[in-house]
Amino acid sequence: MENVILVIHLILALSLIGIVLMQRSEGGGLGIGGGGGGAMTGRQAATAMTKLTWALAVAFLVTSITLTIVAAQNASGTSVLDGDELLPPATEDAAPAPPAPAGDDLLPPSADGAPAAPPRSE
Repeated sequence: MENVILVIHLILALSLIGIVLMQRSEGGGLGIGGGGGGAMTGRQAATAMTKLTWALAVAFLVTSITLTIVAAQNASGTSVLDGDELLPPATEDAAPAPPAPAGDDLLPPSADGAPAAPPRSE
């Protein structure tokens, strides 16, 4: 259900962008003139485009609110900060983690496998 509404929402968003870009500029916005002789001239076309823009805008808002309601209903109520529920359960088959190095033994092992000697400070 949520995916269907989301697809409709995306189609409405793209349609709304397209219909707004196809409208004729009235001029005065940012100093850019409207120019004449557009493909959609006349009052009839402007009225139809305006009505279509309003219809798409209302449908877009309705799908936005619907998606918000559906997402709120699907929320599990757990917090990211709880963390324990998000970790996979530990299995007994898993190999134990290697022990952490103690104190100053942070140097890599030498070629023969023995720990490297710490540098001498003089």
